[in-house]
Amino acid sequence: MATDGVKIIDGDLAHDTYWGIMDLYDSKVDFELIKDKFPVMELSHFDDYDNEIYITACALAYWEIGKINAEILSLVKRMIDKGISVAIWTESSVNEGKARHNQLERFWKKISLENVKIRAPKTYRTITNLYFKPDTALTFKHIDDSYRVIICIDIIQHRGACDYRFALTTYRAKEKPTLANLLNSEIIGRKMGTGYDQSETRALQPGIERVWNFEKEGGNCNFFFGIVQFSINHKNLTSFNSKLESIGTLKMLPGLKKSGSLSGLSTFEDLEAEFLDLEKRLRIFGDKKYPVKVLCDL
Repeated sequence: MATDGVKIIDGDLAHDTYWGIMDLYDSKVDFELIKDKFPVMELSHFDDYDNEIYITACALAYWEIGKINAEILSLVKRMIDKGISVAIWTESSVNEGKARHNQLERFWKKISLENVKIRAPKTYRTITNLYFKPDTALTFKHIDDSYRVIICIDIIQHRGACDYRFALTTYRAKEKPTLANLLNSEIIGRKMGTGYDQSETRALQPGIERVWNFEKEGGNCNFFFGIVQFSINHKNLTSFNSKLESIGTLKMLPGLKKSGSLSGLSTFEDLEAEFLDLEKRLRIFGDKKYPVKVLCDL
């Protein structure tokens, strides 16, 4: 259970439920598929609190797309009358309990009325004039007058947003790098726990043996590996993409592009700040340097 906020769509479960339904709806799938994937009912693997969150998120989505019915309304009313979330929030703060109660009252009043403006499926624009392609190594002049290098490892387009995902490298020199220079540098990543045995971890992350062998001779260890990533939105990148220069293609093994952490940057100054004290960052967050030759398909 995670009480992230008192609103109907607050927290991971509500967000994933509501947008899971809306993504399917926008894809114009048959409604029966939506009902199958997101049934409006109490689920056995949820406790009472999570069932309230799940059912109210479903109900809001169903109401917006014009698919709510008397049976759903009856279930929602029963869940609200139990008062589970209000009680939990009240334990944390009387004011937050009242706020949750008010949210549920407004929500119930809203979905009890006919939706006269049903939400039409949305078509989101796909950006085609991309600034960079995945697997592109990019250099830039840092504030300290040295050259640094980042790698565009992926581009994610979802609901009209376009985000470039980058990896940090340790390259730092007064000379502008070539791809050959970069081969002796490292990429910042981290080890992540696994609840699987070695064979299952290996199947879930192809290429992980290369990291295991780097960590320990013979590869007798077991963990997932993730890249320390940062994301820049296409719109934000517009203001400084010209400061980034491609030095060639550097293909990281697809299985090793798994995210170990993800932060969002907005400006060129934000990008520079990522490199101000890389060693301190490694100490604080427990990240580590991994040779380009280990992670990339050379």
